[in-house]
Amino acid sequence: MNHDETIQKTITFVKDTLAEAEGGHDWWHISRVWSLAKLILEDEKADRLVVELGALLHDIADSKFHGGNEDVGPEKAIVFLESLDVDTEVISHVENIIRHVSFKGGNHEQAFRSPELDLVQDADRIDAIGAIGIARTFNYGGFIGAKLYDPDIPAKLNMSKEEYKKNIDPTINHFYEKLLLLKDRMNTTAGKTIAEKRHEYMEEFLNQFYREWNGEV
Repeated sequence: MNHDETIQKTITFVKDTLAEAEGGHDWWHISRVWSLAKLILEDEKADRLVVELGALLHDIADSKFHGGNEDVGPEKAIVFLESLDVDTEVISHVENIIRHVSFKGGNHEQAFRSPELDLVQDADRIDAIGAIGIARTFNYGGFIGAKLYDPDIPAKLNMSKEEYKKNIDPTINHFYEKLLLLKDRMNTTAGKTIAEKRHEYMEEFLNQFYREWNGEV
């Protein structure tokens, strides 16, 4: 099976699997990350098939929607890719991307690194910031029933992976616990450039949010 056929079958699989997914982790999130990954790939040296498959399958079964089980996504991806007779080395690499792409509080040591993971990770993180990132954050906050904002509940920095996964504090806190940290955690040159612009947009949003929260015109 050639590259294009493999990608098209993967797209169909992801669309079907995520048909009922939460709005911030649905096919459209995957599609944006895939597009961003291909954009960044234009300036980076990496295996195109691994990058595209990693981007398309990185959230095939996000652990936060599966009781915190981090094995569901990789296992689902492996079974699918084996059904397409994808090379075992490619499958292993994609599995590692899925296992290590997430932020998870940002305070754990990443056990696996590769140019392909760096690239997919940047694309995923870019989709978590800017206007789209703001929309996704509030969508997920509503999905889990989190408060919009509570000035008496401070953001929790330096959370462990387990603390981060269980955290349901007000949605505004998530900006300080993750979104505003991502700009300085980009791996690629293109990723850093895109992230800088989206970071500035989030800062403008927060300034406006606090003005309105305080009843200012």
